[in-house]
Amino acid sequence: MARKWAGRHAPSLEEFETLAEAAIAALPPEFADHARSVALQIVDFPPDDILAEMEMDDPFELTGLYSGVPLTEKSLFDQPMEPDTIWLFRRPILDEWIARGDVSLGELITHVYVHELAHHLGWSDADIAVVDRWWE
Repeated sequence: MARKWAGRHAPSLEEFETLAEAAIAALPPEFADHARSVALQIVDFPPDDILAEMEMDDPFELTGLYSGVPLTEKSLFDQPMEPDTIWLFRRPILDEWIARGDVSLGELITHVYVHELAHHLGWSDADIAVVDRWWE
């Protein structure tokens, strides 16, 4: 059995990006247009300043984050300070994937990405929970 796992490795940041890009490519057109206007950032863990801002101590608690101004709050007169960004955090996503054991890694990355894209569209967590009952 041990040989079966010989040479295996955890998916890299680049492999995560490939899975996220596949999720974006599979979006319905009305969402894909919005997704193209949001930067994608994939890193191992949330940066310390993000954890501090969110008052979180455990970096494994955060799998993704939308950083920016939701479309429902944007004004043509606003000067953007930084680009709207969806962050995916590789290690917390891998940890959740292992703990769940009931979804593919691609499905979990898609779920996290779509959840953060919904925040870009102006949806609250409560709005998202109505259509995405992921925990069931």
